[in-house]
Amino acid sequence: MKSYADWFYKNYLLPHFDIEEKYVFSILGNEHELVKRALAEHRKLKRLFENENEVAKRLGLIEELLEAHIRFEERVLFNEIQKIATPKELEKMELMHENRNNHKEPEAWKYEFWK
Repeated sequence: MKSYADWFYKNYLLPHFDIEEKYVFSILGNEHELVKRALAEHRKLKRLFENENEVAKRLGLIEELLEAHIRFEERVLFNEIQKIATPKELEKMELMHENRNNHKEPEAWKYEFWK
């Protein structure tokens, strides 16, 4: 499970965070309260993924924080961004989302924990 989490972090989550931090959050600005929260959650998730101690405990914390973070972005932050974004900015966000979903799939895992 940890090797899959490491793959997900490196190949999906870090690039996703990078896109959000460079292009999406800038619509509101880094000083906006909601952006500050999102950036703090990105930092917490990075620390959890990069810490090698207490793997089982960290995976549980990652699950909880990542789920809450996704809901916050979907239900609160992105709604606020959509209120002030220009049509061009919204189109760019859509294009980045489509490109992000074309990420490399993981190789077969020795232990298929999801079955």
